Amino acid sequence: MVFNEISFRVRYSETDQMGVVYHGNYAQYLEMGRVEWLRQLGISYKHMEESGVMLPVISLHIDFKKSAKYDDLLLVRTRLKKAPLVKIDFDYKIFNENKELLIEASTTLAFIDMKTDRPIKCPDYLMKKILKEYQDG
Repeated sequence: MVFNEISFRVRYSETDQMGVVYHGNYAQYLEMGRVEWLRQLGISYKHMEESGVMLPVISLHIDFKKSAKYDDLLLVRTRLKKAPLVKIDFDYKIFNENKELLIEASTTLAFIDMKTDRPIKCPDYLMKKILKEYQDG
């Protein structure tokens, strides 16, 4: 799995009075893509937290190309940039149903030990699944 795609419709509550998606909502859309990317590997955020690892976002960059609007069907494409170490980097593209590019984005998240609140290496169980996917994919 080099990348993952999810799609969903923009809800009215995510837009302003002009029917345009509020810019802050894109961070949630990116999170939805990341969560499903991990789930496709067979790992959930919940499992990671139960094993004592959290993944806070430490960097977020979004280039806005075109606005999403109420009731648009969006496609979020999430791609792992490189094998993770202490950080994991993702690239994203969001398209509307006409295949128009709306945003390009990137995030960096850090693996943090919940007990010590210190950075740690990518957990072995995650690294093994990532490497297997890239060998198979």
